[in-house]
Amino acid sequence: MSIASDEARRQLDRLVALGYPDVADISAAAFRALARPLIGVLEGLDAQHDLGSKILLVPTRELVSPESLIARTSIYRMAGFTTMPPRDIASFLPQDGFEPPEGPFYLVVDPHTGTCYINREPDVARKLIDSDERLPLTLEEGLAIATQHPEWLLEKNGFNLLGSRSADGRVPSIWMSQNAPRLGAVWPNSKHTWLGNAYCAARRGVSLFR
Repeated sequence: MSIASDEARRQLDRLVALGYPDVADISAAAFRALARPLIGVLEGLDAQHDLGSKILLVPTRELVSPESLIARTSIYRMAGFTTMPPRDIASFLPQDGFEPPEGPFYLVVDPHTGTCYINREPDVARKLIDSDERLPLTLEEGLAIATQHPEWLLEKNGFNLLGSRSADGRVPSIWMSQNAPRLGAVWPNSKHTWLGNAYCAARRGVSLFR
């Protein structure tokens, strides 16, 4: 048992409680079983290699499509929302170099809402994140933050997700609007005082622990 496995299991419980198995069109037991190999690897880590609690358990879009996930987030019982049509949301794809590891689930290590890059144009922030040897988060990873840590939107800031982009160049963003999480998008040359640019230290799938 490790701190990371306990945290991953807690996050898995939350996904099940929020109806993610229904989105995946499988039973709760089957959904949990898909996460078992990754959690099993975490259980076997010794104290020196334990990733700790600063992780996100992220289901890939092959398992759960991102279009409906913002509605499963909430803050103070106010459900998340978007004004974008489903096809728009589906168009935000991981950019080269930021594709998720193989498997139905993977981990994001040490995620941040990017407060240090707040009020920066996405294209400028991307260069800063690269120079700081960090990785910009994708749409799926941002939705994982809003799902597992919605309070960060209040305590920290909203954020752009520079690891994903649509064909027309927009990047997805999540912020507080009307007292609820909102999924939207911004142009790469725009900046907003309430938006950071989210990042992490690493992505880890089952194969990367071997």
